[in-house]
Amino acid sequence: MKAIDSNRNFSNAHDVLDRVFNNTYNGIAVVNLEGNWLKVNDSVCDLLGYSRWELFNMDINNIVFVEDLGAHEKKYEKLIHGKIDKYRVKQRYFHKDGSLIWVLVYVSLVYFKEGRPHMIWQFNDITKQERSKAKLRAMLEVAKEQNERLSSFANIVTHNLRSHSGNLTTITEFLEEDLPDISHSENFILLKKAVENLQETVSHLTEVARIKEIEQSKLVSLNLYDFVEKAMYNIIAMAQNANAIIYNEINEVHKVRGVPAYLDSIILNFLTNAIKYRSNKRTPIIELSSEIQDEFVVFRIKDNGIGIDIKKYGDKLFQMYKTFHDNKDAIGIGLFITKNHIESLGGKVEVKSKVGVGTEFSIYLKKA
Repeated sequence: MKAIDSNRNFSNAHDVLDRVFNNTYNGIAVVNLEGNWLKVNDSVCDLLGYSRWELFNMDINNIVFVEDLGAHEKKYEKLIHGKIDKYRVKQRYFHKDGSLIWVLVYVSLVYFKEGRPHMIWQFNDITKQERSKAKLRAMLEVAKEQNERLSSFANIVTHNLRSHSGNLTTITEFLEEDLPDISHSENFILLKKAVENLQETVSHLTEVARIKEIEQSKLVSLNLYDFVEKAMYNIIAMAQNANAIIYNEINEVHKVRGVPAYLDSIILNFLTNAIKYRSNKRTPIIELSSEIQDEFVVFRIKDNGIGIDIKKYGDKLFQMYKTFHDNKDAIGIGLFITKNHIESLGGKVEVKSKVGVGTEFSIYLKKA
């Protein structure tokens, strides 16, 4: 019977493992629990641009992008405490030539013959994929910005066209009143028809330019009371300078579906307007309340300010560039934007007001 040389077999197996380790396409490294390199294959050297000697004499953290230094921390703790047997993280490393590379690192824990644990790190270069994602994100950001500009442009154009076409309609009516015989003129008939067509076109453009409702999947549950409290804190100096008293009677459990930035903007605009258009004849008092109506939370803001002539301005209240008082800061765009924010969240806004008494806005927001 032929004797088996166990040492030779072990040596052969060790050689095979070394060849696999050194010739695998992906980078593989053995790292101790302190994060020091113990062994690396050629692919790691090729990936990072350093020789083995350079890597062994280098702290790994010195070539990790600063924002990614803590990428391993939480998962590493779970690994060494046996809560997980492997994990992966995405990190950026500096190549020797100074360029930044993206690497997906797979980490697992192994025990060698001595019983001491070490980590096996496997490196997968994902730089091309990440750069492609970055380019896509940049393109989407540009598209978003262009879309916002086009939206603003469309709103301005449709608003101005509506005004001019309205003026033309009024002029044609005046001409008919002042010159009754003109209604039989062929040229006047053509002009009147052209003005009517323009009005119809502007009406269609206005519908197209209207801000679309945000997808329900993008709306989140927001506590209305908390947002009102934050808005009150943000305008505390303005309120104190005006000696305004604000009562927050919002129900603390009422939640709405919305976008945080939009809800902030809506509340701030109505609050600042209530203070801005206060009456000098009395202490400004602003009352905030809420109630449930069907599928909506109705958020009410009531003030005792100078009020708005609803009969005169009611149909123009939320139009762009429309102002109703002599306040030097008024530019007539705040309520326009606010109304569009409310409608984009699937809500609506109503107003009651009396000159010299005050105003009450009712904002209907989808209930969460």
